[in-house]
Amino acid sequence: MAVIHISEADATRDFATLLARVRAGAEIVIEDESHAVAIVRPAVERHVRLLSESLKLAKEHGSLATLDGTFAADLEAIIDSHCEPLDSSWD
Repeated sequence: MAVIHISEADATRDFATLLARVRAGAEIVIEDESHAVAIVRPAVERHVRLLSESLKLAKEHGSLATLDGTFAADLEAIIDSHCEPLDSSWD
C-alpha cells in the first residue's frame, strides 16, 4: 500500500482527489508541518456472520454442539449486568 504524505492545506484544497487515492488503496498521512494530524486509509469491511450461517457451518462440519435450555436466560443476565447503555452514539 502506498503511503502519501500531504499537507493539511493540500488535503483541504483537493479532498476529492485525496479520496480517489484512498479508494485506489493508498494511505494518506495529513500533516501540519512535520506532525501527522490524521491518517486516512481504505476502510476494512468486516463480515459479520449471522447465527443462521454459523448453524449451517456447524451442521456441515458435523458439530454436535447444542444450546442448552438456559442459554437465553444466561444471555439476558449478561445483558442486564452491563452497566453502560448498549446504544451507540454513532448510530
